[in-house]
Amino acid sequence: MRIHLEKIGSFGGLIAAAACRVCFPKLALIGALFGLGALGAYESQLFIAAQILIAVAVLGHALAYLQHRKGWLLGLAILSGVAVFGGLYLVPSEAMIYAGFAGLVATSATDYWARFRETPASSRQTPPAKERVVSGPIMESVITCPQCGHGKRETMPTDTCQFFYECAGCHALLRPKAGDCCVFCSYGSAKCPPMQASGVT
Repeated sequence: MRIHLEKIGSFGGLIAAAACRVCFPKLALIGALFGLGALGAYESQLFIAAQILIAVAVLGHALAYLQHRKGWLLGLAILSGVAVFGGLYLVPSEAMIYAGFAGLVATSATDYWARFRETPASSRQTPPAKERVVSGPIMESVITCPQCGHGKRETMPTDTCQFFYECAGCHALLRPKAGDCCVFCSYGSAKCPPMQASGVT
């Protein structure tokens, strides 16, 4: 399982910032809708956590660049991180901070969408359920004609051995090979039920 540092950092930083009502009042309005206002007592810790997560997001985008090689995406992530820290420490500007947060979220979402689209649909589907283990003999077998290669699924008799079988493809009359009791044992994908009952697979 891949760890997506850029997504953890971007969205984690946004959530931490949304709990800081003094430092990020506009984000705190949205955070209050989700109950993050209750974390106001930990605002100083959340403020530090938000900055760490922003740095993690930029680092995650740098590592993701090694896979996707999209320079513009890395450039936007770095510019967004610089905007957040620049708005906090260099040029006190709420607009710059919020633009940085928006840029990091946008780059993470863009990167996720690009990876999602590159993943084949077959690998996104849920794996098929495991086949149920059936106790008892296998009752169906695919007989493959040795002359034409035609295969057909047939239900095997439970108490007798079938000696003759007419191929549905070329109409050849099949007989068991020497040492086999029936056509299923010679040409089928499973031995006949009497042979299965005797322990032959």
